[in-house]
Amino acid sequence: MNLNIWEYVLAMTGSFIAGAINTLAGNGSIITLSILTDLIGLPPNVANATNRVGIFFQSAGSTGGFAKNKFLDFNRSGFVIFWTVIGSLAGVYCAIKVSNEQFLSIFKYLMILMLIVVLVNPERWLVKNVEIIHISQWLSIPIFLILGFYGGFIQMGMGIFFLAVLVLVSKYEMMEANAIKTIVILVYTTIVLAIFAWRDLVNWEVGIVMAIGQTLGGYLTAAHISSLPGINVWAHKLLVMVIILSILVQFGIFKILVP
Repeated sequence: MNLNIWEYVLAMTGSFIAGAINTLAGNGSIITLSILTDLIGLPPNVANATNRVGIFFQSAGSTGGFAKNKFLDFNRSGFVIFWTVIGSLAGVYCAIKVSNEQFLSIFKYLMILMLIVVLVNPERWLVKNVEIIHISQWLSIPIFLILGFYGGFIQMGMGIFFLAVLVLVSKYEMMEANAIKTIVILVYTTIVLAIFAWRDLVNWEVGIVMAIGQTLGGYLTAAHISSLPGINVWAHKLLVMVIILSILVQFGIFKILVP
């Protein structure tokens, strides 16, 4: 598939913005998947697979940026990584065997639920906690298995759900939770992308173009913005804006307003 110059520019610009959004909040995939399906015209399953190329490189860039600012604690995140990866294996299996359309119809209602969670008592997202609360394994293992399954299956919105668990349940501060999110997504995306590639579902030309934009957006945001004063407040505001945008897109509000 050969892209024209404007498709290259739009793909790079949109993926750069998606990389920044993924690093600070999550759900940047709503931008990249829209570009892949609506602009470039990839089939849904190929778009889902190709989208992982940018996510892989952007997660690697964001992880490097967070490591530079010493947000990452690999000892603390090992448990989360293991169970999320196990769940992602089941998710990518379903992504290969099952169509995305039915799951996407459920996704828009999950976004409404997430918007309520984020808006109710927003101070919980902004408080810096000295001590991390470790939830019981009987609760945490199923949670991270489900999160991994979702990420392996569709990815879009994974960051938001993951942040909700770490910030609201385990009481991580927003930027530290974002740092753990990036390393977890990097690990399981490596495996998921390899499986998609093995099944020949990845359009590498388009994926690499968008990966460049996402990596730059993710690294620059993590390295130069994540440590700014008051960034937790702005990350929360961005999170709310991204969820609202997701809801509007998923319910087709923009198509109604702009026939």
